[in-house]
Order: sequence, then structure tokens, then C-alpha cells
Amino acid sequence: MAAGLTIKKGSCARFRPPTLVESESIDSTVEMKKSVEFIQSMKQANQKIAMLTAYDCPTARVLNEAELDVILVGDSLGMVVLGFEDTRSVTMADMLHHTRAVARGNTECLLIADLPYRTYETPSDAVKNARMLRDAGADAVKPEGKKLESIKAIVADGIPVVGHVGLLPQTSETFRVHGRKPSEAVQIVDDAKALQAAGCFAVVLEGIPARLAKEITGVLRIPTIGIGAGAACDGQVLVLHDLIGFFDQFNPTFAKKYADLGRDLKRAVSHYRSEVKRGLFPDKEHTYN
Repeated sequence: MAAGLTIKKGSCARFRPPTLVESESIDSTVEMKKSVEFIQSMKQANQKIAMLTAYDCPTARVLNEAELDVILVGDSLGMVVLGFEDTRSVTMADMLHHTRAVARGNTECLLIADLPYRTYETPSDAVKNARMLRDAGADAVKPEGKKLESIKAIVADGIPVVGHVGLLPQTSETFRVHGRKPSEAVQIVDDAKALQAAGCFAVVLEGIPARLAKEITGVLRIPTIGIGAGAACDGQVLVLHDLIGFFDQFNPTFAKKYADLGRDLKRAVSHYRSEVKRGLFPDKEHTYN
């Protein structure tokens, strides 16, 4: 366990603005609901943070059993689950529904929920919607971009916030690498620093050059979570459907496929259809007598 960090089993300590946590090591064998402070301490202990998206209860249970650190209920659900062309079509009702589902299956991971498009334009809207996600089971929320006043208001309300810089899917017209131009790189660094100063306890770096992500990770006291940002980040996040080969409409370069469940599911369904058509299912083993 990190020195100076006391977290009881099953607890998620109330959030306080990020501070430098001194730590020697983290005992990963201790069973507990991971807290914001615990995730922050991983940066100081040079232990990588593993994060994935989830949108339902069974998936959350699997990620818990796999000892993941963080679950993100991402607005990526709009594309990979709901069939939208982008994330802007996702509503608060969608996010609340899926956050509740994931929370029912989550007992160990820190649970972060995205604030959907245009739900945090003003501080009052941001706080109202962040409270609803918290009440649905989220431990923290994640808006995109440099919405400093809204972020400060959420943090002041006692709800932890994760920042997000680089490629911002809610507002980007095209998905491209950001930060290759010197002026753009400087702006991303400045934005990340500003999010830290506003009270974010971590920041997602999406779609930026590895060297820029390394610079930001070295400058910030808070953890960086990369997605298409290279290996120097304090942690990594992927959309689960990309990782398991369950979404083929968009295949980003950074998304490594660890399984091909889409292919396996198609094979299983085809096998089932064949057995039904041929009268082989149900057989005696799968019939009540």
C-alpha cells in the first residue's frame, strides 16, 4: 500500500483536489473499490493504470474479475452500441442508463462516466448533470476540452473530474492526430496544465504524438491516460469493442485487437442456424423429459 495512503476495503474516499502522493509500492492483492487517491498514487509508484470502456453489467463483471483499474462508461457507446454515426447524439438519458448498468456489475474498479455533448456548457448544467451521473453510480465524470469554469464547479461540488485534451470526439469534425504543429502542441500542453490547475485528478490524452504525451506526462503531477498517445503515459484506455473485434466501422491505428469476438459470434450463430434448419437442435441433452 502506498505510504501515507489509507483506504479501507470497499471504500472510495471523498475526492479532494490533486496533491502529490508519496508512495513506495502498491499492494495490488488488497481487495477494495479503487479510489481517486489510489489511482493518483499509481503514478507516483510508477505503476501503469489499465482502463477500458464498458456499457453493461456483464462486461463490468468481467473487467472486475480481470482486475482492471478503471472502467469508463464512454459516450463511445453511441457508435459501438447504439448505432449512431458519432458521439454527439448520446444523451444524458443514455449515459445514465448505461452507467447504472455498469455500476451494478462493478465492485472493484474506479468508475468514470462521460458527460455527453453540450451537457456541461455552463457551470450550473455541469454540476446538475455530474450529480446525476454520480447518483447513477459513477465515481467521477469526464468532460472534453478546456471547460475550466464547469470543471471547477463540479470539483467544488465534491465530484472528481478527469480532463480530456488532444483529439476531442464530441467537437472534432475529422479524426486526426493533434499536436504535430508546434503551435498546436503548445496549446495542448497549456490546456493539460490548466485542467490540472482546475482540479482534475487525471487527464486523458487522445490522438497526440508520443513525444508530446511524454512531455505532458513528465510535467503534470496528475496521471495521464493515453489513447493513441504512446507508451509514456501513466496509463492506457481503449474502447472495449475495438479490443475484442466487435466493431468494424472504424479501426483506429492505435487500437490493438486482442480477440475477434465478432468473427466468433458469427461462427456460433451460423452453427446454431444450421443445426436448427437440419433438426439437430434441440437434441436430447437440451430437452426436458
